Amino acid sequence: MKITVLDYGAGNVRSLINAVEKMGGSIKMVEKPEDILAAERLIFPGVGNYGAMLEILHERGFVAPLREYLNADRPFLGICVGMQALFEGSEEELVPNESIGFFKGRVKRFRTELSVPHIGWNGIHIKQDSPFLDGVEPDTKFYFVHSYHVVPENSDVILTTTTYDYPYASAVQQGNIIGTQFHPEKSGAAGMKLLDNFIHSDSLKARGPADIPTKGLSKRVIACLDVRSNDNGDLVVTKGDQYDVREAGSVRNLGKPVDLARKYYEEGADEITFLNITGFRDFPLEDMPMLKVLEETSKQVFVPLTIGGGIREFTDAQGRHYSSLDVASRYFRAGADKVSIGSDAVYIAMAYLESGQKTKRSAIEEISRVYGAQAVVISVDPKRAWVDSPEDAPKHHVVKVTSGEKGPNGEAYCWYQCTVSGGRKAMEIDAVALAKACEALGAGEILLNCIDKDGTNSGFDLDLINAVRSNVTIPVIASSGAGCEAHFSEVFKCTKAEAALAAGIFHREEVPIQSVKQHLAEQGIEVRK
Repeated sequence: MKITVLDYGAGNVRSLINAVEKMGGSIKMVEKPEDILAAERLIFPGVGNYGAMLEILHERGFVAPLREYLNADRPFLGICVGMQALFEGSEEELVPNESIGFFKGRVKRFRTELSVPHIGWNGIHIKQDSPFLDGVEPDTKFYFVHSYHVVPENSDVILTTTTYDYPYASAVQQGNIIGTQFHPEKSGAAGMKLLDNFIHSDSLKARGPADIPTKGLSKRVIACLDVRSNDNGDLVVTKGDQYDVREAGSVRNLGKPVDLARKYYEEGADEITFLNITGFRDFPLEDMPMLKVLEETSKQVFVPLTIGGGIREFTDAQGRHYSSLDVASRYFRAGADKVSIGSDAVYIAMAYLESGQKTKRSAIEEISRVYGAQAVVISVDPKRAWVDSPEDAPKHHVVKVTSGEKGPNGEAYCWYQCTVSGGRKAMEIDAVALAKACEALGAGEILLNCIDKDGTNSGFDLDLINAVRSNVTIPVIASSGAGCEAHFSEVFKCTKAEAALAAGIFHREEVPIQSVKQHLAEQGIEVRK
């Protein structure tokens, strides 16, 4: 079956293409308006800004043929913003454009005290008996990443609802027209089943109403792969102890990036994060070694992929200049769903706090504007700066250390000093101030490391996580220090972190991912099975 994909130029379309091909479909990309009307089955994937999406659709002359295709009730699947595009408008629009308006209703931002964007694996309450959902077990979870959701005027078109503080429409269907807020191509085997149904079902029309409830949002377990070139120039996964990746003079080699990513996907990792800790500054953008890693991984791994390291502007050895948006865009096209910004975020945040002005030109602002806040992760690398009392550091967010640990001179308080250059250079900004500034600039998630905990297997730094999570409204990923299954349940019970990340214990096979998830389930913490 030939599947036509409407790619308007934003986000990771490669994963969808790989997923469709894996399910036996062949791909035809929309290049001109006539391709839409010639499609047998049409998929419209979308991420990022609703207004920017509509603007591009109008510029390329896609709106009229899309309406004609939809009104003919031909097989259609809109994903995320591709579903939102079917409605009459969105609160996200800065400059309103004429919408497609196939469904009555609008797109509204979440109104909740929970973190926004809504990122993670959540359940679907099935409202229609649709062939599209055939084979979906009642407690199946799908991957969501969004700040806005549709509010249909006609409840009869709701295919599924999902609860994130309150129930909302997470999928819609009318005849052969289907839209999902979640990402089937990033939802593992369950999502692949939906794509298989869309590709191969003779009829997609619902057979009648249904009422199949589900459980709610899961805590995420993320596998992290630090990737760098070894002394022979090969890309390997390594792991540092307090950021030192060498052992007996050589770079620790814990495996090949693509092989390990596939292994963790098969073992149940909810996301995979690659942190590129090699510069590669002389390479032309198209020759960046991590692009090949992402392209190969996205053919085999169907959960979200994050890439960090080197997401900044640079000039290659041939004198060609690339903006941070150029770099991020190329990584998205290679298969990344999110980019992680580290050292550059520190400099951007410090400049913003000093001036009080947004430039609209920083990496955080540019990438967020084009691809959405959910695509921008800020990787924070702080270390403890010990003080006798909060009065000793009046410009910083000081906490009393609750773990019983003391500073070198018996200090009971500390603030978390941000670092750059792989932890080698300390900066005069604390982790809380950095996280708040980056959220204000458009970041959608915080990856919170801790140099003091890295490689210690002593557990996450709960004081750090609580300090940051209580001061931002975006999701926080806890990182650094995991040594056993109990450390994961501890961080989820003692903090409001939405996810926990580990590296070394997975690479060295000390703690399997499934053991972590089984332990969390036994502790009453919701996980994706």
